[in-house]
Amino acid sequence: MKLSTRFMKFIGGRDLFYGLMFLILIGITIWIYSKISFIFDPLIVVISTIFPPLILAFIAFYLLNPIVSLLEKLHVKRLWGIIIITIGIGGLLTGIILLTAPTIESQVKDLVQNFPDYISQMRDKVKSWIQNSFLAPYYDQGYQWATTNLSDMWSRVSEYFGGAMKSLSNFIGMLTSTIIVIITFPFILFFLLKDGKRFKNYSVKLLPPKYRDDANQILKNMDTQVGSYIQGQIIVALCIGALLYIGYLIIGLDYAITLAIIAGVLSVVPYLGPIIAITPAIIIALVQSPFMLVKLAIVWAIVQFLEGNFISPNIMGKTMQVHPLTIILVLLVAGNLFGIVGIILAIPGYAILKVITVYVFNKFKMRYNRFYGEKYGGYEK
Repeated sequence: MKLSTRFMKFIGGRDLFYGLMFLILIGITIWIYSKISFIFDPLIVVISTIFPPLILAFIAFYLLNPIVSLLEKLHVKRLWGIIIITIGIGGLLTGIILLTAPTIESQVKDLVQNFPDYISQMRDKVKSWIQNSFLAPYYDQGYQWATTNLSDMWSRVSEYFGGAMKSLSNFIGMLTSTIIVIITFPFILFFLLKDGKRFKNYSVKLLPPKYRDDANQILKNMDTQVGSYIQGQIIVALCIGALLYIGYLIIGLDYAITLAIIAGVLSVVPYLGPIIAITPAIIIALVQSPFMLVKLAIVWAIVQFLEGNFISPNIMGKTMQVHPLTIILVLLVAGNLFGIVGIILAIPGYAILKVITVYVFNKFKMRYNRFYGEKYGGYEK
């Protein structure tokens, strides 16, 4: 086959065949791995053990690194800056926990104990309202369907979690993983803050010199995208939690601080998080009084308005540049593949893939312009 034509040069010439052979070798390697995967079980255990504290450390790194860098610009040595930030945040968190822990503990215990009664009361109120409305003819059909299809749902869930909790090995494994995360997370964070640039430069130097500029650019873009997203999302979540807490206190909603914390934590997940977060608040408000439900709707409308028009645009900006429909699809796919961890890490993971894809496509456009731009017109940059 002639390899000197313009098209063959454009797609890589002999390099294309070498690339195909490389992909075939990768496929053979994967096939062999599928036959002897048990050999790598210890490696998988090690990776799964290291992964959680590493992820937490990177999240904290993106939150704290700008502050440490600012102190460094103010002529505070980086090591002392890290120590100052660590002591300051540790003291602040300790104070907040000591002040709020008794209230939160009391509310959580009370909520867990009374939540089944709240569900029952809400069901009775909804039933009464439906039977006195135009939906009354359809109530029996809907109730029969729900009884047939959902009657054993809670028993299945309880049985699943009950069996898991009764398993001593599962409990010990979960406890061990938690202890490892708590112990290793601060050390990983410290070295990331102290030597983050060195790790990056050392990793790039492992690559052939020809690819180092590309790798540097990709890592820089990833750092900007993921860092901006994590910083913005955490700040937005804190603002939403604080605003909802103030709103819940004003309207007199029970379990205000607990519901606000739940909403703040879940708001880290775009679009789907707030929908899940408002569910327990709706149940409690409906049990208190129908008018409380109206006040809750007003509070949520105000908070969502402030978040959508003032908080997110000013904090998040346009860094991600991802369409809302894309975000929803990514969350659904990641949730089905990896569960709750996938939902939490879906958007940062998508941002990383997007950076790589955009960079590769820009290289493709440059290559196309070099071979075909003069004759057919080039891609716009």
